Amino acid sequence: MSQPMRTEHPRPQFIRSDWAHLNGQWEFEFDDERIGRKQKWHLGAAAFSRTIQVPFSFESKLSGIGEPGFHDTVWYRRTFQVPAEWTGRRVLLHFGAVDYRASVWVNGEHAAVHEGGHTPFSADITDSLHPDGTNTVVVLAEDYSRNLSLPRGKQYWEPKSKGIFYTRTTGIWQTVWMEAVDAVHLAQVRMTPDIDNGLLQIRPVVAGHNVQDDLKLKVEISFKGEPVAEDVYSLKEAEETRSLVLPHYQGFRRCHLWTPETPNLYDIKFTLLKNERPVDEVTSYFGMRKISVENGKLMLNNRFYYMRLVLDQGYFPDGNLTPPSDEAIRRDVELTKEMGFNGARKHQKMEDPRYHYWCDRLGLLVWGEAANAYQYSEPYVRRFTREWQEAIERDYNHPCIVAWVPLNESWGVWNIKDNESQQQHALAMYHLTRSLDRTRLVVSNDGWEHMKTDLCTIHDYEPSRQVLEERYSTAESAVNGVRNHSKRTFAGGMAYEGQPILVSEFGGISFKKSDWEGWGYSGANSDEDFVGKLKAVVEPMLASPVVQGFCYTQLTDVEQEINGLLTYDRKPKVPLEQLRDIIAGKLSPKTF
Repeated sequence: MSQPMRTEHPRPQFIRSDWAHLNGQWEFEFDDERIGRKQKWHLGAAAFSRTIQVPFSFESKLSGIGEPGFHDTVWYRRTFQVPAEWTGRRVLLHFGAVDYRASVWVNGEHAAVHEGGHTPFSADITDSLHPDGTNTVVVLAEDYSRNLSLPRGKQYWEPKSKGIFYTRTTGIWQTVWMEAVDAVHLAQVRMTPDIDNGLLQIRPVVAGHNVQDDLKLKVEISFKGEPVAEDVYSLKEAEETRSLVLPHYQGFRRCHLWTPETPNLYDIKFTLLKNERPVDEVTSYFGMRKISVENGKLMLNNRFYYMRLVLDQGYFPDGNLTPPSDEAIRRDVELTKEMGFNGARKHQKMEDPRYHYWCDRLGLLVWGEAANAYQYSEPYVRRFTREWQEAIERDYNHPCIVAWVPLNESWGVWNIKDNESQQQHALAMYHLTRSLDRTRLVVSNDGWEHMKTDLCTIHDYEPSRQVLEERYSTAESAVNGVRNHSKRTFAGGMAYEGQPILVSEFGGISFKKSDWEGWGYSGANSDEDFVGKLKAVVEPMLASPVVQGFCYTQLTDVEQEINGLLTYDRKPKVPLEQLRDIIAGKLSPKTF
């Protein structure tokens, strides 16, 4: 396992040609006694006793260590060289995700510190590099395995996985990489589609901007290799907004629209010019799509759209939170579509950008969800709010993402029914999210005890066809029905206001088809039994006159959970065609 792994570009929506990954073998050490800082391990003199395969956490088999115990302080070190052709340019060091707190040194000089286990960070390391080309990077990762106020998702705080909780992830778990840029360069570009007017709104952010510089941005848009639009304009400020008109398509609509069935993507190239000289070039892509609610109907591109989602935990047998390869990510998306789903709810995980890339390319809707904490406190609010903003900023340009879910099932806000602080937190997360992104729907607390929400989402693991048919026969019975979790649909004086109703967790039928032992919300003992029970819960959703979508639990088995449609190693429990016939079954006429 000495060869580098995960060599694909980690940021597929913002690509420069001059980049290099730093995945592969690193020196590694546990620091259970927390002596590393005192002994100045960041200076590089200490001998580390282990090696690890980055970007896999030490708890995973693919790391080469596979130690699931508590080790909350760990150190990484490796040497690297900067390509000679990067001489004279700025060098940025990037980390896709480090769980939970990371401190970084380059050649003994402090380069960065970051809190948040699911979001990226970077540092300009140019002035710390050695002129002879041999450099050392050291990373200290600090996790807090038993701190329940830490945003952690499904990572368990006990020694062994149990129930709905899984193996922890500590340290680096997404790609480490570097790239070369000019002192003046594009830090980011936000792209907002407007299908009603056939426009793409772009907002570039320029790093190193100086008002004395003559800066221009050249924008080139193409579709399937054919040029469709081009513009060059001056940049007077570090952030400016511009709208580009896209040409008409076949004379009856303004652009090629993105849907799961037709995932049309435009390619776009940004060239930053300083005094008419190109100093930065970035390639990206975008999709023209609109998600909205109109008169109580869930709409995609101004047409009613029924969402068939699957709950996807994003765990892998050998990599845990880290997919073993880019092909494994793509295959998960393909399998999801082959089973008849048109979307996925990524559960308690801010997913690797490569996953969103393949959903964009292949056509799959995504509900982006935060990794929640389990205890409410003021430090939790500060941590969670900061990381959630970073996640929205990172993923804003992906057309596949149509909804944001900051909270799930009142995790971390267990007293939201009566506690005003927790109610205000849920309201704040809704309004904060909407203030950062007006183009997507927001579910502030998925499943129950909603405060403000754009969708009325319900979690219901009832296995009886008859009960489900009766419960979802009217909006009133759906919203006010007594379910097996005994939680009310709304909290804090909020009430149903005609939002689209989606059953965003249901099913969870356990069916053992591998060596893994485990549990589910209900059970099946044969292929025929499994298919029958699956139909019993899916068909009432499709037949309901009020349900506008569902999310089945779940895509795969995960550790001790055996309620997936696929085994943990991604083998279908029954033929994919059978699953597709059920999931993509016939909808009854909707009378919203």
